[in-house]
Amino acid sequence: MLGLATLGFALNFWAWALLSPLGVHFKAVLHLSSFQQALLVAVPVIVGSLGRIPVGALTDRFGGRIMFPLISFATIVPVLFIGEWGYRSYGALLVGGFFLGLGGTTFAVGVPFVNAWFPPKRRGFALGVFGAGMGGTAISALTTVKLMNARDIHAPFLLTAAVLAAFGILAAIVLRDAPDRVRPSEPLARRLRAAARLRVTWELSALYAVAFGGYVAFGVYLPTYLKSAYGLTQQDAANRMAGFVLLAVLARPIGGWLSDRIDPSRVLALAFGVVACSALLQASTPTLAPTGTIAFFAMALALGAASGAVFALVARRAPASMVGSVTGVVGAAGGLGGFVPPLVMGSVYSRYGSYAGGLAALAVVAAGCLLFCVVQSRANAVRPAAERA
Repeated sequence: MLGLATLGFALNFWAWALLSPLGVHFKAVLHLSSFQQALLVAVPVIVGSLGRIPVGALTDRFGGRIMFPLISFATIVPVLFIGEWGYRSYGALLVGGFFLGLGGTTFAVGVPFVNAWFPPKRRGFALGVFGAGMGGTAISALTTVKLMNARDIHAPFLLTAAVLAAFGILAAIVLRDAPDRVRPSEPLARRLRAAARLRVTWELSALYAVAFGGYVAFGVYLPTYLKSAYGLTQQDAANRMAGFVLLAVLARPIGGWLSDRIDPSRVLALAFGVVACSALLQASTPTLAPTGTIAFFAMALALGAASGAVFALVARRAPASMVGSVTGVVGAAGGLGGFVPPLVMGSVYSRYGSYAGGLAALAVVAAGCLLFCVVQSRANAVRPAAERA
């Protein structure tokens, strides 16, 4: 079940990230500004983020067996729309990208689905493995431009639609919910309000907005950044983005595994410290080999580990019947965290011809998260002693 959920997450994320590798192509063909290009690749992110709130709550109610194939089949529609008609105009691309965001909501399906199959001591690692499905963005980065160059603009979209259809059929036949999963008895709106009243929901939302949001932001905007800042070709930039994504994917289960063994707040503190240092270093736009490459790869590892650690905390601290609802809110915050930075980066570069301001802002935010996690870690160290007393 974990393998199927991870596969479904990866394939839907592949669809979710289809526009990012083609951002440079659409900018040239449709004569877009830097801000328009940034908006184009960011639109699926915000829809996939906000959509996680109701999808997570619906998963609590109906289970992943129904929601996984449902979301996969629904995502085929915008994929085919963009591939057949939407690519011709900027307005149509924005509409298609809006509905393409459905693919990003599968995260809120998979977390409660996987959580129900594993005991508490193994959930951090299991959710980290599931989270590795975000590597679907790497599939998009490695294949989309190559397929377009080898065939035509339709090819990557037709292939993705076929793969989603195959998974939807497989999931409908094979996928099963955990027999002992906790089913909520309250209506959806009441459960969402209850999740919003939990302090843990907002604490983890803030951390995930930086951790996963940073990953998403660079995952969709890195090709544009590398082309503008270093003059790389479209394919070279896409390949380097794939390397960034793969490192983050590999680090996510490690972050979850570490969080099963030590205080997740410590894992998060270390990760955000690395992000702050790497972003500050990259703000000076150093030479790409080796300094810039090291900075981005270190950032990828740290963001991936932090993303895994956050959902280890969700599994620990959220009530069992509300994991989907809390996941939806936290996941939405992460996606929204990825929506804002590309727009900021595009605006900063359009005005100043440099990305330094955007990267410096990331360093400051990561440092703030580091401070919060250090305080939380100290509080967690005191709490068990108080409970024993």
